[in-house]
Amino acid sequence: MAEAKIEIKVGTFSFAAEGTEKWLSGELDKLLAKLPELVEIAPPPESGGDDAGAAGAKGKKNGKLGSLANFLRDNNATDNQIKKFLATAVWLHDTMGKDRLKTGDVKKALQQANQPKLSNASAALNQNVGKGHAEKDGGGFFVTDPGRTSLGL
Repeated sequence: MAEAKIEIKVGTFSFAAEGTEKWLSGELDKLLAKLPELVEIAPPPESGGDDAGAAGAKGKKNGKLGSLANFLRDNNATDNQIKKFLATAVWLHDTMGKDRLKTGDVKKALQQANQPKLSNASAALNQNVGKGHAEKDGGGFFVTDPGRTSLGL
């Protein structure tokens, strides 16, 4: 059987494996499912003592986004459904590296972070699209630069 190799590094967390394609694919699926938790518990990188992070973006610690709950709170996006949807989408874009999201991704992220659910995620997406804060693309959507700016990012 053919051997396959994979190496993934996200922040301070890294994973390397070697094996058959079938086994490696199964392990990769498990890893991707646990990645948000692993990134949260990984120790912060050692700082070189400079103040490069002092002017970092809102909600970032050591250049990385914190938990979704903290990100929503730091961006005043806990009470407004439309803003909560947008901020959660930005958090997913930045932490998971996904180019395109679906409303289900946002709903699932909120649920997994023990945050109150959105009353109508599709309506929140449509309102963000109407404001130019997000754009639909095929079966998914992405947050635009004006959307990030609206959150102060």
